Amino acid sequence: MPTYKIRGIDVDFPFEAYDCQLVYMDKVIQSLQNKCNALLESPTGTGKTLCLLCATLAWRKSLGSFSTGISVSSSQYDSKSQSSTPKLPTIAYTSRTHSQIRQVIQELKRTSYRPKMVVLGSREQLCIHDTVSSLHGKAQSNACLLLRKSRHQDEKHEKQEKRASCAHYYHVADYLKSNPHLGDEPIDIEDLVNIGKSSGPCPYYMSREIHKVVDILFAPYNYLIDRGYRKSLNLNFKNSILIFDEAHNLESLCADAASFDLPYWLLTACISEAKNCIDISVTRREISDDKSNNPDNYAILRALLLKLEKRIAEVPIGSKELGFSKPGPYIYELLADLNITHETALKLVSIIDDATKLLEEDNQQKGKNNICRLESISNMLNIVFRQDTTHAKFYRVHVQEVDASAPDGLRGKASRTLSWWCFNPGIALEEFPKMEVGSLILTSGTLSPMDSFALALKLEFPVRLENPHVITSNQIWAGVVPCGPSSYSFNSSYRSRDSLEYKQELGNAIVNFARIVPDGLLVFFPSYYLLDQCIACWKTTNQANSATIWERISKHKRPVVEPRQSSLFLLSIEDYMAKLKDTSSSGAIFFAVCRGKVSEGLDFADHAGRAVVITGMPFATITDPKVRLKREYLNEQTHFQREAGKSESLTGEDWYSQQASRAVNQAVGRVIRHRHDYGAIIFCDERFSHSNRQSQISLWIQPHLKTYSKFGDVVLTLTRFFRDGRDWGPTKLKLLESEKLVDLSSTTKSAQIGESEVKVEQSRDKFNLEKLQRSTVSAGSVLEKVQAANRLSLTSFKDQSATSTSSNELLGNEKKLLISAGKALRYQSSRTGTTDSPRNSILNEESFRALLTPCPSKKRKVVGTKHEVMLHDENFKDHSHCLRNCASNDFSSSPSSLECESRRDSDSRSTQSAQIGVSLLSEESRTRNNKKMEADVVGRKDNVTSGNTETRGSDFLNQVQEKLGASEYEEFVNLMKAFKSKAMNLTEVLGSIARLFSGPERFSLLKRFKDFVPTKYHSIYDQFHNTSNDPGGKRDEH
Repeated sequence: MPTYKIRGIDVDFPFEAYDCQLVYMDKVIQSLQNKCNALLESPTGTGKTLCLLCATLAWRKSLGSFSTGISVSSSQYDSKSQSSTPKLPTIAYTSRTHSQIRQVIQELKRTSYRPKMVVLGSREQLCIHDTVSSLHGKAQSNACLLLRKSRHQDEKHEKQEKRASCAHYYHVADYLKSNPHLGDEPIDIEDLVNIGKSSGPCPYYMSREIHKVVDILFAPYNYLIDRGYRKSLNLNFKNSILIFDEAHNLESLCADAASFDLPYWLLTACISEAKNCIDISVTRREISDDKSNNPDNYAILRALLLKLEKRIAEVPIGSKELGFSKPGPYIYELLADLNITHETALKLVSIIDDATKLLEEDNQQKGKNNICRLESISNMLNIVFRQDTTHAKFYRVHVQEVDASAPDGLRGKASRTLSWWCFNPGIALEEFPKMEVGSLILTSGTLSPMDSFALALKLEFPVRLENPHVITSNQIWAGVVPCGPSSYSFNSSYRSRDSLEYKQELGNAIVNFARIVPDGLLVFFPSYYLLDQCIACWKTTNQANSATIWERISKHKRPVVEPRQSSLFLLSIEDYMAKLKDTSSSGAIFFAVCRGKVSEGLDFADHAGRAVVITGMPFATITDPKVRLKREYLNEQTHFQREAGKSESLTGEDWYSQQASRAVNQAVGRVIRHRHDYGAIIFCDERFSHSNRQSQISLWIQPHLKTYSKFGDVVLTLTRFFRDGRDWGPTKLKLLESEKLVDLSSTTKSAQIGESEVKVEQSRDKFNLEKLQRSTVSAGSVLEKVQAANRLSLTSFKDQSATSTSSNELLGNEKKLLISAGKALRYQSSRTGTTDSPRNSILNEESFRALLTPCPSKKRKVVGTKHEVMLHDENFKDHSHCLRNCASNDFSSSPSSLECESRRDSDSRSTQSAQIGVSLLSEESRTRNNKKMEADVVGRKDNVTSGNTETRGSDFLNQVQEKLGASEYEEFVNLMKAFKSKAMNLTEVLGSIARLFSGPERFSLLKRFKDFVPTKYHSIYDQFHNTSNDPGGKRDEH
């Protein structure tokens, strides 16, 4: 496993790391060492999670050994002796959903690091009690509490008749005592549940005990954002490291966690529950003289709620559209009229807690499974009276009146909702600096625009990064389409979106896209309104040929529409996947909405998403009260800051615009999910042609983005792009043969689409720096601090020290060769407007040329042996698995992204490529124990004498150069370099080369190349050999 020294820290990484990964890990360690916050963006497919884990755990390990083998009991026993020793920092790694955390645990298993760890979850995920596990929310928590309480009471009064209790809870201590190593190896929620079911201990309380001694814990966001959850953690926050992965939604999540809405129907339900508490407590007193619950308290609670209902009803509302709005501190005035203050609120919360427990006891006795609504009042009071009144200035009070819906039981009558909205999301994170947290790391694939993101959270982020993608320019088509086939402008604003011409023009454009794009096509609308309007128009409006637009779309791709109801979402995903697999059509088309479920947590890798169409800017409804008040709030804050002489501020208009851009970036990120993937990004709105709008699109897309003035040019270039794309990877039929879909029932928010094998392989892959565009940060300055060292054992050589030195030197040279070769790809910085010049590269041209000559045979032997060990260990444990991955990955090796230079430079590169190829072919032939190889004689040009291997390799390359075009020959050499540097596994290289050599006129190349393939891999090559020459193996043309 390679080791890299980054800022003085030895980082073990499972594979050869390249530019974007090293830069990312450097930024992580910089943040940790400097105890500052970091904002890191890296597109999906760049190994972000793996880099984050390796860098963080390497830094933590440098401070002291991990806590593996330590049990909770021994930790508590030794706490006194360790009190004088400063505690090493704990890492809290959070993500949005449990399914995302599950993926992070899988990445942890692939690293060499084994910290003490645990995953925290709710009782809904972890409870295994037959009765309690079927409950939800507060009812489940109270039921669990009652069962544990019953056991304690039974132990005190053994003569009394024993009540039901939870045996799982009382097995936890003994199990952890006898299994102190639990958590030393990566475990997930499912592992804890399986232990509980097989051995008896409660998984929920096991995780709660283990988390007291861990080095790293994994949990959903709310464990850090929500004050209640945060207080339940036995975590020393001083110097701790808090990581928020997939943090693009953190701003809205923080604001929502600090806000509340109290609709009329909920308040009515709370009043009814308070009345039930009075009745239950009175009945218990009459029957059993049970005085534990005072009915007078519940009567007071009910009276206050009735007064609150009346107070809300009396609020003057001028118009339903505007509602009633006041500054945040007004909430205290409103509640003071009910005698609810800081002093009385605590007592009221206590009464509500007693009431919820009483209702749960009654539900258990009567066998009911009712949800307790009273806890919403308790949550409301905790938010309002969380501290002094200073935080209220970040809020707005709003009362809105709408017509009651059917569930309210008051259909047609006016219904009011009291809201207290937080417009400063940083309020949920402001306590971390006060708790002396070491570093706060926020990372995602789509954080752009980054400046507004940092301003919204009201935190300083000295360390920032916007990483490029690892794909090449020939793997992405990104274009702005300002007009349709009839030259009618695309603009989804309210001025034109309802016109028949706009809908028909958009429909006709999508008909063309459905015809051109293979397999899966995603179409995102700004809103459900526009989605419904367009589809209704397409289904009813006939064209000249009497077929509707919808029928013409369906002719090319079978349509699926994202439902509004969450309960139907899984069915729509399953429908889409079923239609993708239908070989009678050319694929499926998914009509969805920006900010919807499809745009947020789904992975449309490979054939599941070959293109994404953005039909407009997803601006929030400007008349929405929450949006209107947010804009007003930000404009007020901007005015105050400018008066105070502060230049950095976010206006309401900036926020409104950037929220739309962030939603676009999130939707666009559904496609091109790994380095072998390819796809098109199509912006069908003329507003995307404006420079200010393009500057807010994810940085990795901007260099590839082009505006097309004619729709015909769009059709032409898209057709060419996907025509070439079919040569990069397997067809849809081959993909479907090996497809293994993720179980969609496991989650709704982050259901994974595509092939699980592809998903695993994409993160296992390393990154080819020949094709890697340069980062906007100074990669050269960072990499100067990174010293690559390979720690694989070379004990087969007698002079180990000398061998290791030369080996590491050569491996370092290979690494530098790849980095230098990547100079030809330019990545333009949006900040500086400059491109990477050769002098900014890691190696200069002289170093690059020096590396092109073949290495001495002794050194080549060392590198070859080393690579054989690495390939054997990582890529060839299961040949059939490798073949399946190759058959299910779309791969592009064409270096069309290389910039055109002068003819002389081109000729020079050809000579250099030939030298590299000779070296590589010679090296591979030497690894076959110096067996004598016989050349096949196929035609006059195929006669090759059996001279030394370097001559034979040179002759073969000359023959390859004659048979292939210039671009194909350069692709072949790049593939050989990728194999030597282990940037691709052997299966992928052989498959790509076999495709290059397919065809009757190149059969001799296909056959001869086998002589340069190590014997033990002949079986793999033979399969590609047979496939490439199968007369019936021609691809279907769409």
